[in-house]
Amino acid sequence: MSGEDAPAEQQNAVDQKQETKPAEEPKAEPPKTEPAPAAAAEATATPAATTEKVPEEETFTYRALVLTGYGGYDKVKLQVKKGKPALKAGEVLVRVKACGLNFADLMARQGLYDRLPSPPVTPGMECSGVVEAVGEEVTDRKVGDKVMVLNRFGTWQEVAVVPATHTFLIPEGMSFEEAAAIPVNYITAYMMLFDFGNLRPNQSVLIHAAAGGVGIAATQLCNTVKDVTVFGTASASKHETISQGGVTHPIDYRTKDYVEEVRKISPKGMDIILDPLGGSDTHKAYNLLKPMGKLITYGTSNMLAGQKKNLLAVAKNWYHQFSIHTLSLIQGNKSVCGFHLGYLDGEMELITQAMNIILDLYKQGKVKPRIDSTWHLEQVGDAMRKMQERNNIGKVILTTEPMPEEEKKEEPKKEDKKEDKKKDDKKKDDKKKDDGKKEEKKDDKKKEEPKKEEKKEEEKKEEPIKEEK
Repeated sequence: MSGEDAPAEQQNAVDQKQETKPAEEPKAEPPKTEPAPAAAAEATATPAATTEKVPEEETFTYRALVLTGYGGYDKVKLQVKKGKPALKAGEVLVRVKACGLNFADLMARQGLYDRLPSPPVTPGMECSGVVEAVGEEVTDRKVGDKVMVLNRFGTWQEVAVVPATHTFLIPEGMSFEEAAAIPVNYITAYMMLFDFGNLRPNQSVLIHAAAGGVGIAATQLCNTVKDVTVFGTASASKHETISQGGVTHPIDYRTKDYVEEVRKISPKGMDIILDPLGGSDTHKAYNLLKPMGKLITYGTSNMLAGQKKNLLAVAKNWYHQFSIHTLSLIQGNKSVCGFHLGYLDGEMELITQAMNIILDLYKQGKVKPRIDSTWHLEQVGDAMRKMQERNNIGKVILTTEPMPEEEKKEEPKKEDKKEDKKKDDKKKDDKKKDDGKKEEKKDDKKKEEPKKEEKKEEEKKEEPIKEEK
């Protein structure tokens, strides 16, 4: 920081010298014919002009979340950056209002997502905001336009420079939070269901993580087609919500075998399966397909176990990686597709076509993002934790609006409460262990009681023998 501040200090010294010169010069010069007020105004204007000439790069600052290394939630830090980002031809500068959090961001934090450059880097694949500046050759965007953004990375900050072709105008009535929730989830769901899946009336679809961002988007898009039966996996506490959202058959994957549950209702299997899990679950998905069924795999979330990279989970996922011979595909009359939005950043024409359809559906009231919760940039760790622990129903959003001072004061108290809870949990665990030990001792005593009784009985039997002797 001191190295960056040094030029600013030198500039201030120069400014001071420039300011003192006009004040000294009038003493040496003879009186001028101009009125004194005008001369004073001119002298006052000189420092102001000098101030205006200070490069904006030295005064422009913005906050950005930066992945400083791979690991836990604390590896994403809020930093202040200096200097206004430069615009190239075809780019726009967006003043970010809200950002979307995706599972890929969680994997990127652990070094499991190859589309994010090495740290230090600002994550984030989507955001919404207002165009603040446009570069040369930009004709279809202007300052003041409200836009949503889809980019490979770099959206978790207060200002983002992106290609104009990566922006989409926000429809009337859509909030910045909703706009930030659309690009990744809805484009992913749409392209899988309709471009790969060719979804048609009277078909069946299995959606894993049906309460997540992609899951809810996929469910809503299925409901735009007549008589589509949706099977959705989610923990039991989320079943009521996803049922209201259009899932026909919710399945609790934590307590039941979802393959068996699907077979009970649809013995022939599924027409389309969306698989974000990977590993052994991809094998199960393929075997659940009907003839002419389609499996679309788009993630490996089974690799994510804990805050930091779990090598055992990664190894297990790779060991169970799905592979199949083309002859098996031919004989089974099935298809397997792979989808990765991060590798389609060079296909913006395809993405724009999908987005235009999605926005039309939004205007018709047929799709609408569900926002689970909104967090300040300062709370990114808590936001990531909520998503990684699968406690969200819908989209987790980050807002660039600074956290109010009152909330900042509350944060340490929350941390203290968390620590107190951990201590209480530890005490409870210790108490359980102690109680367990006491129970064991009681059981041991109970076991010893019969032995003591046996000894007494033996002693009684031995008494007459001693008397006879």
